[in-house]
Amino acid sequence: YQIVHRETLQRRRSKQTKTMASRRVSSMLSRSFMSSPSLFALRGKHHNMNRGVYGYSNVAAGEDTITPPVKVEHTQLLIGGKFVDAASGKTFPTLDPRTGEVIAQVAEGDVEDVNRAVSAARKAFDEGPWPRMTAYERSKILLRFADLVDKHNDEIAAIETWDNGKPFEQSSKIEVPMLARVFRYYAGWADKIHGMTVPGDGSHHVQTLHEPIGVAGQIIPWNFPLLMLSWKLGPALACGNTVVLKTAEQTPLSALLVGRLLHEAGLPEGVVNIVSGFGPTAGAAIASHMDIDKVAFTGSTDVGKIILQLASKSNLKAVTLELGGKSPFIVCEDADVDQAVELAHFALFFNQGQCCCAGSRTFVHERVYDEFVEKAKARAIKRAVGDPFKSGIEQGPQVDSEQFKKILKFIKHGVESGATLQAGGDRFGSKGYYIQPTVFSDVKDDMLIATDEIFGPVQTILKFKNLDEVIARANNSRYGLAAGVFTQNLDTANRLMRALRVGSVWINCFDVFDATIPFGGYKMSGIGREKGIYSLNNYLQVKAVVTAIKNPAWL
Repeated sequence: YQIVHRETLQRRRSKQTKTMASRRVSSMLSRSFMSSPSLFALRGKHHNMNRGVYGYSNVAAGEDTITPPVKVEHTQLLIGGKFVDAASGKTFPTLDPRTGEVIAQVAEGDVEDVNRAVSAARKAFDEGPWPRMTAYERSKILLRFADLVDKHNDEIAAIETWDNGKPFEQSSKIEVPMLARVFRYYAGWADKIHGMTVPGDGSHHVQTLHEPIGVAGQIIPWNFPLLMLSWKLGPALACGNTVVLKTAEQTPLSALLVGRLLHEAGLPEGVVNIVSGFGPTAGAAIASHMDIDKVAFTGSTDVGKIILQLASKSNLKAVTLELGGKSPFIVCEDADVDQAVELAHFALFFNQGQCCCAGSRTFVHERVYDEFVEKAKARAIKRAVGDPFKSGIEQGPQVDSEQFKKILKFIKHGVESGATLQAGGDRFGSKGYYIQPTVFSDVKDDMLIATDEIFGPVQTILKFKNLDEVIARANNSRYGLAAGVFTQNLDTANRLMRALRVGSVWINCFDVFDATIPFGGYKMSGIGREKGIYSLNNYLQVKAVVTAIKNPAWL
């Protein structure tokens, strides 16, 4: 069974080759970046970067590479509470996207290793203490884990940046604190999950029980390894389930470090098992395993279909899918153009453009279109690109050579299809997987760069005349993950928020990912929701219990 999801669509790489967790870390990305002048400057006031950081046209990316301030300690599989080699003894290289050089050799799990992990998870669920301990005890373990994440914040962040290429400031100030925040959120839910007493029509006592679903298989992508791990593990563990989690082969390292901290926090053996490996082997084994009760997947729409098919052909396991997107970002005629440019820039270029919900179709009203294009071009040129460990850097390299080549092909197609290349359009520097921040104007709806998920730093700007038109065009997509709206008119905002067929609408903001806010898509962007109270339903079974009663005092 061929699995090629967003993490596994990429072929194996060349073989040569503190805490911000306050009581509420709301607006994880948007608000945090807005408060950081080096990363998110409002009103067109582009703050000076740290010394040595300049616009992308002036920096030689990949030169004078900074040595990461961390040592890789865990490269084996985590099964049954122990780090072990793959049954085959095979390993694969995980690469530094800044240079293409090998960081470490990581155990390559396959079908036999998934079987071992599932056996450990099943034993932990059927015989172990995790689903049998009080919910309060489970919550205390999750809270201890969150405290350990805070303690090891910079170590975890450095591993994430080294393996993925995202800026260290983003990893350390936003993503690792949000990892802790999400676990604290679900720790709070652990002892608040309960059923109901239901009135029946006859002499019966009727109650519902909310029970853990069992063994959950979880497959996470490479673009946000830590966040996707938290979105999946948090609710699964709070509900009392056990887990087999497969990492993306591009970014296996941070999850293994987190796995160690979970056990340091007191998680029983076998509750969380982590398998690094490839989609056609480890991914397919999880999706089709007869002893896995539920699978959660984040990745491409094409592979989401395969996951669904494998689940149905095996044991009809429950499935949740968070898939691709081509999200519209709509700039209305009343917009403050400077602010709109900055927010649209953030919506697209954040995380090197490697976001499923990126605002990758920028619709701009014709009244402000020309001004917007000129300022969007200027902002892209000023974007600070370089070594992600350097302070003030906004954009690091793409995750690997496959993504790098794919994005450049999209750019070439955009030029050939008649879109106007306003900025960028080529690689950045002489080594590594860096790409210039790229802006296209005069984009038409049927161009490949306007229909397909590029997953890179390529902004496409389209012109519209009125709301009826832009609603129809924005909804004319197989995807329905998210949308952004920039307007000062409440009536316009209300109309668009209801008309857009997407799972999230951000109004005058973007990428606001509070732990409490559900996330998921319409149409071919997925099934189900993650985060918030809604995700608990993904990991629970509802059982109705009906007991006959005699001579009841009341009904």
